[in-house]
Amino acid sequence: MGLGQWFAKRWVDISRPKKGGGYEPCGRAEAERGRYPKCVPADKAASMTAAEKKSAVTRKRKEVRWAKSIRSPVRVATFSKLARAKKARS
Repeated sequence: MGLGQWFAKRWVDISRPKKGGGYEPCGRAEAERGRYPKCVPADKAASMTAAEKKSAVTRKRKEVRWAKSIRSPVRVATFSKLARAKKARS
């Protein structure tokens, strides 16, 4: 995927579901407060199971707590290594 395609995708925050379905757009209004978003493309979010979403958000929050003193962006894989290994075997 090229950079132009990456920017053209609609990114959503899977840690903030809307009441009627779907997700809030990626990002947060105030950087000093609130939780860090776990952003994925909307089509990827639609294809993920509830357990995969919960795992991704949990791993992101855990990593952010650990790295808060570093003050650098925290990147966490959308799928865990274990989930990727299981998917590769099947």
